Amino acid sequence: MVHGHSFGSFVHQFFCLQSMSIFENNLNFAKQLDSKDPLALYRQQFLIPTHNGSDVLYFTGNSLGLQPKGALDALKQECDDWAKWGVEGHFNSKNPWYSYHEMFAEGASKLVGALTTEVVMMNQLTVNLHLLLTTFYRPQGKRKKILFETKPFPSDQYAFESHATIHNLTSEEVLVEMQPRAGELTLRTEDIVKKIEELGEELALVCFGAVNYFTGQFFDLKTITEAAHKQGAYAGFDLAHTAGNIPLELHKWNVDFACWCTYKYLNSGPGSVAGAFINQKHTKNTELPRLAGWWGNKKETRFKMLPNFDPMETVEAWQLSNSPVFNMAIHKVTLDMFTEAGMDNLRKKSEHLTAYLEYILSEVEKNSGQVLQVITPKNKEERGAQLSVIVEGRDKNLIKHLAENGVFVDWREPNVIRLAPVPLYNTFEDIYQLGQILTQVFASK
Repeated sequence: MVHGHSFGSFVHQFFCLQSMSIFENNLNFAKQLDSKDPLALYRQQFLIPTHNGSDVLYFTGNSLGLQPKGALDALKQECDDWAKWGVEGHFNSKNPWYSYHEMFAEGASKLVGALTTEVVMMNQLTVNLHLLLTTFYRPQGKRKKILFETKPFPSDQYAFESHATIHNLTSEEVLVEMQPRAGELTLRTEDIVKKIEELGEELALVCFGAVNYFTGQFFDLKTITEAAHKQGAYAGFDLAHTAGNIPLELHKWNVDFACWCTYKYLNSGPGSVAGAFINQKHTKNTELPRLAGWWGNKKETRFKMLPNFDPMETVEAWQLSNSPVFNMAIHKVTLDMFTEAGMDNLRKKSEHLTAYLEYILSEVEKNSGQVLQVITPKNKEERGAQLSVIVEGRDKNLIKHLAENGVFVDWREPNVIRLAPVPLYNTFEDIYQLGQILTQVFASK
């Protein structure tokens, strides 16, 4: 594989060149793009399920990413060290467990655009969201409202409701769900800013899913954060569908906090470890309220087992427990891939794959007569590696028919399929073949 600056230049030149191409709905065209793709070799580092002896067409990396081939070796290393060292593995293993989480700081910081002291891998996504809300949702007087996007992932809304209850408030007093304009399915940035301004001194927190799981819309985090701060509110984001999908600059955008999972685009296995970001301006404030655990205590005094919590001055102070080593071992494999490939390079390929998918869907509609409405924004700045498509007149049996033809896509009620062409392992040929099968299924069912 080509690495370093020359690799990034090669990717940039390739995809800038291809962006000028006219798409074609034929196999040779798709194969030609794949043959020139400088990121193509990453596909070989994943295990792809098969159907009738061939690789499936896997477009559900936004739900669960594929297994990296290095996963078993990574787990075996930790099991072997456990067998060899027992408890001494905390200090003598190849990757000492005592400081295990520290291995992830550099890769995670590059992934979300943060300082290494602002990111930590710990717990799981909704657990981290609750921990962050404990610190950053502190209603006082009339400042108690939480603004979030329309149709958020349910866990986010449940978390908001929980914290309202903890503060003896009702959902009606706290929750403000941002609605799109009449006849529209996605939100406009200017409308979000206007709503923030309307809420004004009543607003305590803006907390959006940075990419909405249902529509695939990517929000303007910088503008939303600036608008929230002007009203004296915090701005935080759920990056479940964003981390590993779209390059981020959380520190530069002055975001207060964020959290993400690693089992979707980050390919770290079901229920794998999650990440958290807290801006440096907050991590140094040891007076901030938080739920404390011994692994957030300063390392110098941690094993003195003193009764008073002495927090670290980094995001690590929000850790409750020591690292889930086996859980995290696989994440290190895939995080290293992202560091090597570079988010900017992956983003360039992702934009082109998604554009080709949009074109192929239009060809399917033309050739089959099936009405397909892409509800994800057409503007590439407002979307990542996902297109959400309303399939008129179809029900969940569509997923069954596609699976019978070796196609994995995701269904969301009442009639939406989500398709995610992931740049680490999806190909242009995958997209072409998907179009052929969709056309056949729509024609026969």
